[in-house]
Amino acid sequence: MTDAPSERIAAALRRPKGAPPALIAFLTAGYPSRDRFREHVVSIASEADVVEIGVPFSDPMADGVTIQRSSEAALRAGVTLRWILQELQALPVHATPLMLMSYLNPLLAYGLERLAVSAAQAGVCGFIVPDLPLDESAALRSALAPQRLALVQMVTPITPPERLSKVAGASQGFVYAVTVTGTTGKSAALPAQIAEYLQRVRAAASVPVCAGFGIRSREQVEGLRGLVDGVVIGSALVEVLERGESPQQWLAALRPARQ
Repeated sequence: MTDAPSERIAAALRRPKGAPPALIAFLTAGYPSRDRFREHVVSIASEADVVEIGVPFSDPMADGVTIQRSSEAALRAGVTLRWILQELQALPVHATPLMLMSYLNPLLAYGLERLAVSAAQAGVCGFIVPDLPLDESAALRSALAPQRLALVQMVTPITPPERLSKVAGASQGFVYAVTVTGTTGKSAALPAQIAEYLQRVRAAASVPVCAGFGIRSREQVEGLRGLVDGVVIGSALVEVLERGESPQQWLAALRPARQ
């Protein structure tokens, strides 16, 4: 296992040619049960290749109704960034990389240098911050660098070519290629131009490329085989947890067969 947490993410996502995409599985911390958070992380980590843990926030502007609902409920239950890091630090060491998805305000309130140290101690390998543009990320990147934690960058189908190259080239861990404009959770067919867009992202990236937003079926995952290294599964998995079903079994059924 490589020592650098950011490299752990990339290593977990790299796939041999023809293999189905890796799975990055998202859950909102402390939802639907604060008491079962550790159990849910362990269960998801046993099947996913990377676990993305959402830090609840009062205004999750990039997220659809499912994650908004889960975030509001987790906040009402008293879930905080500090609590999340304490819970993760209490988990046994495991091979699956953990990431935090958070809007910027909770990170600033915690303190960026303190955050980097606490995250590394909790086994977190990197961050996704949807409301932090690359041009404004210097302070967070500088804080994360001594701990070698990744800061993932996001691109979209309407990102201009020059901007796409800059953002994808600066991303650490993986590049998050948003497949549709809008918020998370909407189930929709992948755009007809998706292959050309993802090829442009891959050409600009030095790390794996993962697609996300609206992916919730095995057919969609199969449709991205050969186009990306991984897929992000968010709202659909949150709904699995809401229904009290096994996230491990559901994720296993999402994986296409190897060719």
